[in-house]
Amino acid sequence: MRAIIPVAGIGTRLRPHTHTMPKVLVQVAGKPILGHILDEILPLGVESVVLVTGYLGDRVKRYVEGAYPDLEVCYVDQRERKGLGHAIYLTHECVGDSPMLIVLGDTVVTADFKALVEGGRTRIGVKAVDNPQRFGVVEVDGDTVRSLVEKPDVPPSNLAIVGLYYIVNTPLLFECLHNIVENDIRTKGEYQLTDALTCMLEKGENMGTFPVEDWHDCGRPETLLETNRVLLERSGGNGNEIPGSIVIPPVSIDPSVVVERSVVGPHVSVAAGATILDSVVRNSILNANARVERSLLDSSLIGEGAVVLGHYQRLNVGDSSVIEIGG
Repeated sequence: MRAIIPVAGIGTRLRPHTHTMPKVLVQVAGKPILGHILDEILPLGVESVVLVTGYLGDRVKRYVEGAYPDLEVCYVDQRERKGLGHAIYLTHECVGDSPMLIVLGDTVVTADFKALVEGGRTRIGVKAVDNPQRFGVVEVDGDTVRSLVEKPDVPPSNLAIVGLYYIVNTPLLFECLHNIVENDIRTKGEYQLTDALTCMLEKGENMGTFPVEDWHDCGRPETLLETNRVLLERSGGNGNEIPGSIVIPPVSIDPSVVVERSVVGPHVSVAAGATILDSVVRNSILNANARVERSLLDSSLIGEGAVVLGHYQRLNVGDSSVIEIGG
């Protein structure tokens, strides 16, 4: 089995961080988004991983080679982003005819992956949502897929496609993708994977659904922080004591981080090489080599190598006084 992870997205909703960093390398709960995905799927017996890269793809490659030196990886460059179907279409030479697992690179999914790949059947990960118009959705009969629609105005169900697919009949998928791309069949301006899956259904593929427990979006600052909170609570973090400072779990603090005279937590992720001095940091993510000094941070994202310097006041205030600081 091979796994395909499309990671070519620009990540416009996470700017300014993604001006200089691929979205999949943004930290959440102690590791990059891509690290969470790889750690989830590699124990399944994945023989190799195909990464569809594009924007800042060289940084993705450097991270994977450093963090997973023994992993067999095939890199495919998606120079023009023409949709998810196009991204998967480009991987044919790397994948061949083996069964494949497709996991989108901008979400962290909680599911029984082992049960998914052991079923011997093409399956699509789904979760019931309140706003199915925003997603691709499936119409089902029991757990059998009858149809798929990309962002429908009138959804046939509330089962959203969450970006997790297990494909048994890989040759048929690539046959359908080839037909879509070569005949320029687009939906909403892009080559959609859902259209290829519909083609598979029309050709008789037995396709089922697979329930996903949790589906964590990492595409916007507020959802990234929420994902950070949920994952830290689930793992418990690594809230070791730091002499001279207070750590309120759950947190994830890399061993190389310097923390002095500060309060860190809860729900804080601090990457390697960062420094926190004389500060209070909660519900925030600090990326590698960031520096925070004399600051109070809440619900904040601090980019790689960024420096945040605050200014504390020292006051000796008598009874019944009113002090206004700042404009």
